[in-house]
Amino acid sequence: MKVLVATEKPFASAAVEGIRKEVVAAGNELVLLEKYTEKAQLLDAVKDADALIIRSDKVDAEVLDAAKQLKIVVRAGAGYDNIDLAAATAHNVVAENTPGQNANAVAELVFGLLVFAVRNFYNGKSGSELKGKKLGILAFGNVGRNVARIAAGFGMDVYAYDAYCPAAVIEQAGVHAVENQDALFETCDVVSLHIPATAETKESINYALVNKMHKGGILVNTARKEVINETELIKLLGDREDLKFVTDIKPDADADFAQFEGRYFSTPKKMGAQTAEANINAGIAAAKQINAFFKDGDTKFQVNK
Repeated sequence: MKVLVATEKPFASAAVEGIRKEVVAAGNELVLLEKYTEKAQLLDAVKDADALIIRSDKVDAEVLDAAKQLKIVVRAGAGYDNIDLAAATAHNVVAENTPGQNANAVAELVFGLLVFAVRNFYNGKSGSELKGKKLGILAFGNVGRNVARIAAGFGMDVYAYDAYCPAAVIEQAGVHAVENQDALFETCDVVSLHIPATAETKESINYALVNKMHKGGILVNTARKEVINETELIKLLGDREDLKFVTDIKPDADADFAQFEGRYFSTPKKMGAQTAEANINAGIAAAKQINAFFKDGDTKFQVNK
């Protein structure tokens, strides 16, 4: 079987070697398409691929039409909104992600952003501490659980809400479960977002919801840009000078968050999974999942039906 790794932003060399080792050991062939600049290059490369590993690369109906032999595509990472799931299903292609491989990296970034925020972005003025603050985690998946683990070390009082995770499971992790997301925002000094971008969640983080936060509240988004209603959040930050917003996701070009100097920060690009360890873990996990699929028909991490 031919396994294509198509990455506009390449894996680290150690990750590529790890992927190669897994693929070759299973008797398959590895082909690399790195730093491609045009979609046509991807369309040509997938023509005879049986499996595809991607990062943030888009796999849409056009790509799937070109990939006549493709049986499985794996997104090395948790988010998979760059894969057209309906088109994959229509082409009888299994689509998978690698949940949990980037979780610690994202969780650590949350606290990098938080310490930066509570210390007033290191502007020399007196800040505050995270110890004793109430932290709300919106979605208690792999990243959310790692955030809770790290928060305990900071001495924070941790709360969580997840529509799809039973309250008992949250409580077993030593975290306070709340009834709904409104209660989470009403209760906490800091709220960290870990929800996917779905029809239900897109633009759900809006004026009314965030306005429920305590005075001096901090909103952290290392999830997806689409979950933020940017227009309403800008209005709220204008109305409430006590709030801060930190994120690793650049806003839309016309969203003027820069006006809130000292209360807003964004990294230059998405940084959550940008560690050597996460890069390697996700790439090797993708290769192992492809091997398991070809060997045993394993579809444990399938995200389309």
